[in-house]
Amino acid sequence: MTTDTRPVVYLTRRETFCAAHRLWSDQLSDAENHALFGHCAREFGHGHNYVLEVTVRGAIDPKTGVVVNVTQIRDATRDLLLDDVDHRHLNHDSVLCRGLNPTVENLAVLFWTVLKEHFGELLYEIKLHETEKNWVVYRGETTTWGHDG
Repeated sequence: MTTDTRPVVYLTRRETFCAAHRLWSDQLSDAENHALFGHCAREFGHGHNYVLEVTVRGAIDPKTGVVVNVTQIRDATRDLLLDDVDHRHLNHDSVLCRGLNPTVENLAVLFWTVLKEHFGELLYEIKLHETEKNWVVYRGETTTWGHDG
């Protein structure tokens, strides 16, 4: 039996979208929401120019020289995510975000969940930049959250 070893690479596609949102938790009082979210809790929301990076991980196919054609990442990201969120108010106009407090953390997990169904084990990472200084990385990890009450 021969062993075939192939290089494993990480391939990333970057897309951008513009969206508005309001950060608000129904589990908090008005004062708590304003204290936690500040100007992000304003009644009519505010907008961002998001940068979404989708990374897949896999072995290079010796026949094609690629993990996947990068257009597959582009098309899936646009069709499954961006068509729903780009130039929308996430709290009101997005089917994907319905009922979700659209924090950058929640959006990254949502985007992972949607793309995981499409790419399966190839999906390695979602990186979502809300601003030039703030971004979230999600790789499908979970933890147990303990709380009182």
